[in-house]
Amino acid sequence: MSETSYIRFQGTKRHQRGHYPGVFVLANELAAQGKLTPAQYRFWRTNNDWYDAHYTNPAHVDPQVYDPAVNPGAVAWFKSDAVHLIDRVDGYLELLAAHGVECRRLVTRNPGRIVYEDDQQVVVIPA
Repeated sequence: MSETSYIRFQGTKRHQRGHYPGVFVLANELAAQGKLTPAQYRFWRTNNDWYDAHYTNPAHVDPQVYDPAVNPGAVAWFKSDAVHLIDRVDGYLELLAAHGVECRRLVTRNPGRIVYEDDQQVVVIPA
């Protein structure tokens, strides 16, 4: 078992594919549905742009990483030492809470079978 711990922020309700969506997916859905206030939209857009600039999107490295036929149920977890990325999640949690979307923070040393890894995160198929 790895000595690294992993952190994930996810919703409390399963999505149509059966997994619990992460905070970014949940916030993106609210934005796409036009549910964000102008201030929330600015927060969402600014912070998504920041993450795009500072955080590798695993799907850009491996387009099949989240493909349900290839990696069913695949989800991303932060490595616990990616503090600069984790610290910014609080704003997403506040945005989601304002819309009644419940989320939880999970911490584990064994998130599942790793199908993608970089310095800041892993994508796993949950155990």
